[in-house]
Amino acid sequence: MDGAPLEDLEEQRALLYEQLAATGDFRRGSISENYRRCGKPNCACAQPDHPGHGPRHLWTRTVAGRGTKGRQLSAAEVDKVRAELANYQRFAEVTEQIVAVNEEICEARPANPAATAPPAATGDEKRGSATRSRRR
Repeated sequence: MDGAPLEDLEEQRALLYEQLAATGDFRRGSISENYRRCGKPNCACAQPDHPGHGPRHLWTRTVAGRGTKGRQLSAAEVDKVRAELANYQRFAEVTEQIVAVNEEICEARPANPAATAPPAATGDEKRGSATRSRRR
C-alpha cells in the first residue's frame, strides 16, 4: 500500500486491530504424534511391522531462558490445542501486518519538529534538597 493516504492507512490499522481482538485463545508451539515400544519381548509392539503403542501427543514450545518445554496431551485436549496453535498463527500474521501498516503510517505522517524537540527549561524543575543527612 505504498503511497496510500494517511486516513486509509489508519482505517486499515483499525481493521487489523479488530482482527487481532477476535483472535481468541492461542498458544505457541507444536504438537508431535509419537509411538513407542514398551520393551516387553512378547508384546505385539516388539514385532518389526508394528508401529508401537500410541499415538501419544506432545505439545512443545520454546521458553526463554529454559529451552524447550513439553507436556503430554490427553486425547480430549489434542483438538483444542491444535485450534489454539492455529489461532497463534493468525495472531502472528495479523501482528506482522499491523507492524507493516504502522511503519507506513509513520512514514506518511508529516514531520512535526515541535513534537520531537525536548521541552524548554522553565526553571521550575526540582533540583534536590540542599540539606544533607547527618551521620549518627
